[in-house]
Amino acid sequence: MHYRLRYSQGHGSDPARHRGGEPTRAAPARLADRSRRPPSRARVMAKIGYARVSTRSQNDDTQVDDLTAYGCDKIFTDKTSGKNAARPELDKALAYLRAGDVLVITRLSRAMRSLKHLLALADELRERGAGLVVLKQQIDTTTPTGRLAFHILGAIDEFQRELIIEGTREGLDAARARGRTGGRKPKLNARQAATVRRMYQATGPDGKRQHTVAEIAEAVGVHRTTVYDYLNKEG
Repeated sequence: MHYRLRYSQGHGSDPARHRGGEPTRAAPARLADRSRRPPSRARVMAKIGYARVSTRSQNDDTQVDDLTAYGCDKIFTDKTSGKNAARPELDKALAYLRAGDVLVITRLSRAMRSLKHLLALADELRERGAGLVVLKQQIDTTTPTGRLAFHILGAIDEFQRELIIEGTREGLDAARARGRTGGRKPKLNARQAATVRRMYQATGPDGKRQHTVAEIAEAVGVHRTTVYDYLNKEG
């Protein structure tokens, strides 16, 4: 007589194990929990703007408007001459940059002092993993074509600046050869200057000056600043 073994489906009995197969396993709870977690957010690239105005008569509204329209997250502004080596706001902008960020300017001339400085700036940005975007000249150094255009236009800007300086010097030399000197015309003519000197040097019996600078300026028809400038120049 043959007896057929029967296996219960209760705890500890697994048909697959008795048949020599591998027991089935439930997915680990840790993996299930991980699959339900929201994906981590990658760091978003920041656009850092920089503007520079060279004289008091200029304002940075146009540059700031362009940088804002481009979507810059933060904008730094210097008010200094292009020849001035000190640009504290540019230094702050560079210190603010992180890898993956982009420095945005409107023109190359806004950030460069010379071609040497421009190339050094490009190298620093590249080493730090940051890019440069020049809006008006359509340069983007995050692309190979943009890097090439950046170097070419930088060299052209430097060349144009040297031509302007050379032309100015030649014009001054030619004017001196004809007996003319450069610079602005004096604000006081000879008659006014003589009046200023006479009134300024006039003193009363007590040794005090008889005329104030305001009175002298009114007498010759100029602003007090002009009188002060003339007196300081004359010593």
